[in-house]
Amino acid sequence: MRKSLFNIFILVCVGIGINLTLVLWFDSKRTSKSGEEQVKEFTAFFAVQGTEIDDHNDISELIAEKTNCKVKESWLQNEGVEKAISKMIEDDEYPDFIDAGEMSSVLYEKGALVPLDEYIEKYPNIKNYFSEDQWNELKQSDGHIYWIPQFSSCYGEEKGCVHAEETFWIQTKVLKWAGYPQIRTMDQYFDLIDDYYNANPTLSDGTQVIPYTILCEDWKYYCLENAPAFLDGYPNDGSVIVDPTTNTIIDYNTTDTAKKYFKRLNEEYKKGIVDPESFTQSYDQYIEKLSSGRVLGMIDQWWNFAYVAEDAFKAKGLDKEGCQYVPLPVTISEDVKNQWHCSAQVLHSSSGLAITKSCKDIDGAMKFVNDLLGQDIHNLRFWGVEGVDYKADTKGMFYRTPEMRANAVDASYKKEHFCDYSYFPRFTGTSRDGRNAMQPEDQKGEFYDTLSDDLKECFDAYGAQTYVDMLGVNCAPGPWYPMYTYSQTMTNATDGGKAWRLMENCKHQYLPRVVMADNFEMAWNTYLEAYSYCKPEDFIAEMQIELDRRINK
Repeated sequence: MRKSLFNIFILVCVGIGINLTLVLWFDSKRTSKSGEEQVKEFTAFFAVQGTEIDDHNDISELIAEKTNCKVKESWLQNEGVEKAISKMIEDDEYPDFIDAGEMSSVLYEKGALVPLDEYIEKYPNIKNYFSEDQWNELKQSDGHIYWIPQFSSCYGEEKGCVHAEETFWIQTKVLKWAGYPQIRTMDQYFDLIDDYYNANPTLSDGTQVIPYTILCEDWKYYCLENAPAFLDGYPNDGSVIVDPTTNTIIDYNTTDTAKKYFKRLNEEYKKGIVDPESFTQSYDQYIEKLSSGRVLGMIDQWWNFAYVAEDAFKAKGLDKEGCQYVPLPVTISEDVKNQWHCSAQVLHSSSGLAITKSCKDIDGAMKFVNDLLGQDIHNLRFWGVEGVDYKADTKGMFYRTPEMRANAVDASYKKEHFCDYSYFPRFTGTSRDGRNAMQPEDQKGEFYDTLSDDLKECFDAYGAQTYVDMLGVNCAPGPWYPMYTYSQTMTNATDGGKAWRLMENCKHQYLPRVVMADNFEMAWNTYLEAYSYCKPEDFIAEMQIELDRRINK
């Protein structure tokens, strides 16, 4: 009886033009469960903002069929990372999986995490995710491994088209308006934004433009504070500058460039260029502003804004109005070469996916992670369902139709259909088929075909084909790179760690005041005095010891 009804349903679907591939796929989902054991359900918390998917999301259900597991993911809400994790510690209740970010070392010290060594050896996809040397780097002071960095493994050839990290971004329409000028310095960048805004203070519908905004919420205040290191032409060591000639640590917070940068922000704030809500807005408010097309430029990391804002542009047609962002190779002066983009595969050893002591089935949890790294399921996570979300040409190369691309950026469709388990381990690089990219954004043909005409025109004007081309590629500067993999593990157990926390709090408190000050010189000197009380020399000394260790190991 059930099959007869479903056959009638298929005929009706054909009559109204519904894709039969999707219909048959849903039927297979419903009928394949008979006789199988109950699907295991795990929980996960990730200390970053994210979007929860529907409980019966299509691909999560399909992955559950193949792995016999599914995970209910939750994300950081309005509270900060420290507050969210501290509450778990206080209650002594944890999800099965967790990535606590900067609080990972605290969970380790509290005994909340399970050592993974013996389990890693049992699961080949996990074991082969890193080399032996890389696994050794992940061992904590007790000799065990407690987390798996999710974004540090490249399989086969690197295929990056997107600059996923930090830089100065600007809308393509601003560059087009100015005739696609060469923008190489901080002053040229802000001069261009000033000129464009003065000529175009509103959008076509009369909405007020926001020339430049800054995200300062919680740990994401890197959008304000760490630009001086990049402006001086150094790569992303995160917390310090490393002079490769002398192999010494430099504090970027007190350089001449730091003062010039904050002085320019102060000038732009007084002119009404810097968003006055920069220092009070939440992440959600910041993303809403970017998604509206109102913001001309900002500093940020691509992954922090693009997967929401860029999708919103495409869904609203704002990509056809020049609202998409491109990165610019900005430094403090034209004679300084930028190192915003580094091709090195960085092992982010300070945090990753961990399993907590609350998990009742550690083997089952690790098997799930292992299964997620299998190529078929990896394709499901990032490409979707073949025939529904992508197709393969006669050479086996994956591509999407215009309709599929529209679905891939539609917020409602993604919520109910796509499940990439984004904070579980994944691969970049080349698929095991030797042809396709592990992720659609790195598939050069698909990447270029998805670009708006304005974005293609902008790339062409600068002789670029990808976001990476706009900046250029740099190799890892030395065996120490990046130093933030050490500073992120520092705690109050050392003088350097105590200083590091005090420095962060000081910058978070004083730098907004510096930008908004009526008297910049007075505010800057007040900041430097407060900063000196944090004993930054203790932090710099500990980082120097770690730098020497990395160079000499």
